[in-house]
Amino acid sequence: MSNPAEHVQDSLTFEFPFKYEWHIPQPFEPWGFHLTKFMVLEVVAAVLTLVIFLWLARRIASGKPPRGRSWNLFEMMLLFIRDQVVRPTIGPPHEADRFLPFLWTQFFFVLFCNLLGLIPWMGSPTGAFEVTTVLAIGSFLAVIMAGMAEHGIFKYWAGLVPHMELPLIMKMFLVPMLWVIELSGLLIKSTILSIRLLANMFAGHLVLAVVLGFIAQTAALWLWYGVAPASVLGATALNVLELLVAFLQAYIFVFITSLLIGMAIHQH
Repeated sequence: MSNPAEHVQDSLTFEFPFKYEWHIPQPFEPWGFHLTKFMVLEVVAAVLTLVIFLWLARRIASGKPPRGRSWNLFEMMLLFIRDQVVRPTIGPPHEADRFLPFLWTQFFFVLFCNLLGLIPWMGSPTGAFEVTTVLAIGSFLAVIMAGMAEHGIFKYWAGLVPHMELPLIMKMFLVPMLWVIELSGLLIKSTILSIRLLANMFAGHLVLAVVLGFIAQTAALWLWYGVAPASVLGATALNVLELLVAFLQAYIFVFITSLLIGMAIHQH
C-alpha cells in the first residue's frame, strides 16, 4: 500500500484474491504492442453494448409492447437520452436524431466502462488518460464534422467568429484574434471532457483503494478490530456513491458532447 495508485492503474495482469494473477496473453509482443487490462475491459464494454442493443433492437422491431425489467430499463434510458439530452440541446427531431446512434453508443460505452470498475479486481478504463482522451477526440471530431456538414467547410470555420459591423482596419486585427480564441475554446471544451471523466473515475477508485488499504496497514495491530469494520462500511458507502458517479459521468459526457454539436449546427 506504499503506492495506492498502482491498484487503479492499467497493467498487464488481472489480480484476483488469494494472490492469483492472470497474465494477459501477448500475441503482438514481438511487434512492440502489449494488450493491457483496460484494453480487455474496453472490449468487454463494447461487446456488452453490441449484444444488449442488438437484442433490444430485435425486441423493438417485433412491434410488441415492452415486457420485462431489462427491456423497460434500457428503453427508458434510450428515451431519456433522446428526449432530455439530445433533442433539447441539438434541435428538432429531424436534426437531433441524426446524432442519436453516436451519442447512444458513446453513453453506454462510457457507462459500461465505469460500471466495470465497480467489480472487485477489475478496473475502470475511463480512469486512464489515454482512454478518456480518445473519447474526447471522438467528440471533437463529431462536433466539427457536424458543423461542416451543416454549413460547409469554409462557412463553418469562418462562422466561429460572429458577424460584426466594424471598420476594415479593426476587423483585420480583431477577427483573426477572435477566431484563434474561439478555436482554442473549442479545443479546451473537448479537453475538459477528457479530464473531467478521468479525474472523477480515477479519484473515486483511488479513495476506495486507500480506505481498504487501512485494513492491510493495521493487520498486525489491535487497531485492526476497529479499523476493519469501519473500512468495510466506508468502502461500501463509497461504492454506492461510485455507482451514482458512473451514471452521472456518462450522462455529463454525452450532454456536453450533444451541447457542442448543437452549437456547431446553430452558429451565432
